[in-house]
Amino acid sequence: MTLKPPIIDRYILKELLPTFLVTLVFFTFVFMMTNLLEITHLIINYRVPLVTVLKMMAFSMPFFLEFIIPMSVMMAILMTFLRMSADNEIVALKSGGVSLYRLLPAVVIFSIAGFLMTAFMSVYGLPWGKSSFKKTLLEIGANHVDIGLKERTFNDAFEGFMLYVSKVDLRTRSLQDIFLEDQSKSGVTLTIVASRGLIFPSRERLSVNLRLFDGMIYKFDRASRTADWTKFEAIDRLLPLKEMMTAVRREPKDKEEMSITELRQFINSAKKKDSRYYSALIEYHEKFAVPFACFALGLLAVPLGLQPMAGKRSVGLVLGLSFFILYYLMLIVGWSFGESGVYPPAIGMWAPNVIVSIVGLYLMIRTANERPIRIDSMLIAIEVLWQRTVSARRQKKPGEG
Repeated sequence: MTLKPPIIDRYILKELLPTFLVTLVFFTFVFMMTNLLEITHLIINYRVPLVTVLKMMAFSMPFFLEFIIPMSVMMAILMTFLRMSADNEIVALKSGGVSLYRLLPAVVIFSIAGFLMTAFMSVYGLPWGKSSFKKTLLEIGANHVDIGLKERTFNDAFEGFMLYVSKVDLRTRSLQDIFLEDQSKSGVTLTIVASRGLIFPSRERLSVNLRLFDGMIYKFDRASRTADWTKFEAIDRLLPLKEMMTAVRREPKDKEEMSITELRQFINSAKKKDSRYYSALIEYHEKFAVPFACFALGLLAVPLGLQPMAGKRSVGLVLGLSFFILYYLMLIVGWSFGESGVYPPAIGMWAPNVIVSIVGLYLMIRTANERPIRIDSMLIAIEVLWQRTVSARRQKKPGEG
């Protein structure tokens, strides 16, 4: 025989789930639209296949979902209780002897589900996404070497070469007004100037073939202290992409790519407490603190949804977004001060959860004791005060002149 949750809990959970899914999809879409211009740029200008772009979007999803899931949990709880309050369902439950605290088990169960999803994204999804995203960028770099080229900028990404291009045509991969300094041979410096050129990967994809037309080669031998020059119609130069890609692969893992075990090992083996040490410590605590935001924000959302407010849904939605933005700003401040070593990173990462939980618990107790705070009146008072301040400034300016 299986135990079923009481009917009140089942009802609330059934109301929470659709709102959560709609909110999750909406905010995910909003976050992805912030990369729309970059995605369009890759497809149109660099002719990166759509499948590759979709893969890159999928790899970046864990980073967004780590914050979107707690926000969606909060908004689902807030909107559900706003609706129940507006439809007088809360009044009916109270009339039947159901206290506010009796509504919390469903919220706790829902917050636990959000915590588990966020923790999975933070602990497993984010390192996987970051590593996969870097590998995909390497593949794109091997096939579309012109992505990294910028007009009128010195490019030293290739070992032993310095490249400057005045104009780049991304469609034809043609270059104009090229300056190339070649120091790949010890003791010899070649300075090549060409009016135009083409760039494309070699067949082995281990180097970049740069074909130059109508230019001059200036050679300087430091050992013999001699210099000469040569005119050419067309020459090829191989830029060593292999060394560049190997160097990227050998770079130490970014903190967001590290697993929990790797972060702990790095923190314990760090010889000095520099910015990289504090950054890794912040990432370690963030992997636990952000998932716990589901509980803190969920606790806050219940009394917010039950506060007496005019225009409940619109005001409640604004309040929910405002509190989440406030939580995120506190997280950013904690991250900044924690990384600089002003105070322990654990405080910076966990303080937002503690503050939000205290506020939520305070509002919960007041609401349960029938002493709610008129938040809408506070907002109206702030708006009136702001309007008076603005009008006073406008009236003061003519007198000053």
